Amino acid sequence: MSKNIVLQNIIAVIWDFDKTLTPGYMQEPLFKHFSVNDAYFWREVNNLPEFYRQRDLDLVSPDTLYLNHILTYTRNGIFPDLSNRLLLELGQHIEFYTGIPDFLSTVTEIVNVEKYLKYEIKVEHYIVSTGLRKMIQGSGISNYVEGIWACEFVSSVAPPGYLADEKFNISLDEISLEAQDKPIIDIGFVIDNTTKTRAIFEINKGTNKIPEIKVNSSIQSENRRIPFENMIYIADGPSDIPVFSVVKNFGGKTYAVYTPGVEKELKQVNDLQKQARIDSYGPADYSPNTQASLWIINAVKEIADGIVERKDSAIKSKVSDVPKHIES
Repeated sequence: MSKNIVLQNIIAVIWDFDKTLTPGYMQEPLFKHFSVNDAYFWREVNNLPEFYRQRDLDLVSPDTLYLNHILTYTRNGIFPDLSNRLLLELGQHIEFYTGIPDFLSTVTEIVNVEKYLKYEIKVEHYIVSTGLRKMIQGSGISNYVEGIWACEFVSSVAPPGYLADEKFNISLDEISLEAQDKPIIDIGFVIDNTTKTRAIFEINKGTNKIPEIKVNSSIQSENRRIPFENMIYIADGPSDIPVFSVVKNFGGKTYAVYTPGVEKELKQVNDLQKQARIDSYGPADYSPNTQASLWIINAVKEIADGIVERKDSAIKSKVSDVPKHIES
């Protein structure tokens, strides 16, 4: 039999978050909690690149400038004592599109039939978002997903001398091991619209499951935990083009959603299909028998059938025929 280090029997359904699983932005509960006008906050964020350009800073990251602005609001007392603990709690108030999160269980259970169980085929859900990881972890979807790639804040930073091999008059006792309740003070991890592709390769290689494997490790395609052809990526628009391109070009399936009844969003995803960025699109409604739910379920079945076919072919190619009597 094969000497592959993985079975490649896993189907990854990878989701964007804002406007894909949710009708709004996940930060809405944060603004509501502190009575902040969210439209004004985002208008400030959108104008930050010009603000910095006028101050001789030409290179900024527009996708994640909002993280710095959240820290600015926290330092200035507009988000007083905003902590990771509070972000986790606020995540409970995130609203989802119709059918979510139950639809994720429905998709997972598709492969619980004999012809798929024979090869231990299973479905894993992942979130890859430029949003806030703590809020996603606190939301109603967290128990349904295998992994979350999103932005993180830190509440306790390592000062000079924290390794205790240099003397900076700092007591290690002052560095808290439990900082969830302390105000956020820095950015710990960033995902933007381009580095989302890095998360896709990490899922592909299995770095989240096999710690010895790094994202830049050289691994033959047959030894990658989830091959691209076993992936489905679902997102809402042009900002996801880098990931759409990676998944589709390597043989995976791509699907775009739009807010039901919003013509501008419909045009965006229709353009993506004309450009061959996506396989299909539909309204963001995941209740039974809707276009999105039927397409995703069918895509999972197609991938599962492909796994079965490859496994059957591999077995037949490695098993010799039974000897027969020679006829005179």
